[in-house]
Order: sequence, then C-alpha cells, then structure tokens
Amino acid sequence: MSTRPSLHAGPGGGSGPLQRLRDAIESVVRGKSEVVEHVLTALLARGHVLIEDVPGTGKTTLASATASALGCSFSRIQFTADLLPSDILGVSIFEPERSAFRFHPGPVFANIVLADEINRTPPKTQSSLLEAMNEGQVSIEGAVRPLPQPFFVIATQNPLEHYGTFPLPESQVDRFLMRLAMGYPDLESERELLRSAGGPRRTAPEVLDPEQVLSLQAQAMAVSTHRDIEDYVLAIVRATREHPEILLGASPRASQGLIRASRARAFIAGRDHVVPDDVQAVAEPVLAHRLVPSISVDPAAGSVDLGRVLRGILASVPVPR
Repeated sequence: MSTRPSLHAGPGGGSGPLQRLRDAIESVVRGKSEVVEHVLTALLARGHVLIEDVPGTGKTTLASATASALGCSFSRIQFTADLLPSDILGVSIFEPERSAFRFHPGPVFANIVLADEINRTPPKTQSSLLEAMNEGQVSIEGAVRPLPQPFFVIATQNPLEHYGTFPLPESQVDRFLMRLAMGYPDLESERELLRSAGGPRRTAPEVLDPEQVLSLQAQAMAVSTHRDIEDYVLAIVRATREHPEILLGASPRASQGLIRASRARAFIAGRDHVVPDDVQAVAEPVLAHRLVPSISVDPAAGSVDLGRVLRGILASVPVPR
C-alpha cells in the first residue's frame, strides 16, 4: 500500500496534505463531500470543472474556498451578454509617460478562475477561454503569454433558465474534465447555514501553496495504469460509441480524461495504481457531458437520461480482475 497522502483516514495519510485540504474546504462548504472530492480529483488531474446547478447552491463558495485553501490567486468573471474577450484576457493601454503600450492582464491570469454563468456570454467570448483551458496560455496581440500554474477553471451555468443564454458548443463542453451538480444541502447542513446567516463570512484556511499543488499534480499523474485498466477504459468509451441511445459517443479526449481522473482518484485514495473502482467512480462526471443523445422518434419516450445509459454501460462492460 502506498504511503502517499490520502483523503481518507487510516494508514498512509489520514492527516496528510490532501486530507487537510479537504477539511479546509469542507469547513466552508458543508455536506458536499462527494462534490469536493470530484473537484480535487479534477484539480489533481489538471482538468477543469463545469458545475451545472440552480442559483444559491454554493458554486461560488466552493470555488473561493478551494482557492483560499490552496493558497492560490483567485478571480471571478461574471459572464454577461456584453462581455468581450479583452475583458477576460486583458488589453494593452498606451502610457504617455513611457510612450509605449503596456499590457494589463485580465482576470484569466489567476490560479483559480470562476467563470460564473458562462452560458450568458456570446460564443466569441466563451471561446476566449479555450486556449487558456487547453494550453495554459493565451495568445493576444501577437504574443503568447503563459498563465500562472496551477491553472484551474470552475465554470457555472444554470440548467433551467434559457432566456438570454448561449449554450456551450460540444467542442467547448469537451474541454471540461468533469461536469458536476452541487445539489441541495441535507437537512442538518442547511440548518447550520440558517444559524450562521448574517454572521461573518467563513473563509477556508490556507493549507497548501501553488508549488505544493504542482507537486501533488505530478505525483497523481505518475500513478500507474495496468494494461487491463487501459483496456477497461477503452471498452467503456467504445461502448458509448455503439449504444443505440447515443448519437455521438465519447471522444479520444474523453478516454484520456477518464484515465487522468482515475489516476487522480487512486492517488487521493492513497494508492500508486488504478483499480476498476477508480474508473467507475469518475466515469459519469467525466463522460456524461461529452455524449450527444439520439433523438427519439417517440415523443412519449422523453429525453435520454445519459446518466442511466452510462450506468448501464458500466454494468455491462466486464470488469478486469
């Protein structure tokens, strides 16, 4: 058994850096252990997260608490219909005293970026995040400018209200490693929220710094994957491409994302190798948003539940021993 830090109590790191990180975030975000673990999985896998949920469920709180606990810089971008790419990336401004232009970086130049209500801005502005999310850099005014590392985007959107929104195209949704939902808090967690209403706002204590985060990411991506696990991931992905209820299955980027997330999940659990449980735990948040359902010819059948389809695929694909 590896002695790497674990999110779970027991041998190998119950009090390690990842456990302290989780405790710090959950001191602010109550009753959302699974969501917090998925966010940390995406962070360690060097991916990005799309949180799709109704307003007021703690999406912004989760993003700011994560940044605070990581000791990382944080910026929030409120996406609106009049937002321009330069409002995100930055712009050069002429300074008369220097007789030269000086680049003023935009809010994307932060370690943790909250892209709030990303579907409320036009596609041109949405796409300004693509290079940043994929390459960790932005190209602007003929220059390539690296972004601070680690770089982690948490984007949000409201799944119910569609007036004045611009749905993300599949190519951009595919850039997010995971899609998550916060959900409503349980009874006791909401009771705590009621009791703390009107009091001082809680902030997560800083338990790591950016250099430690980069080190943890490197260790997570060094977790080994046996050929049997690779075959298992490929079988799951290929099953999505052949399923009658799915028009477009998971892309090669999705299979790469599933392996990366599985490695991160194994690392969080304190293991130095991936097991099938890791793949199964992250399959739905990694794959569901990348699939395009088939259009039913029977209106009574309703829309395809991709979560149900994926769970059926996981149940049907043989698990390596």
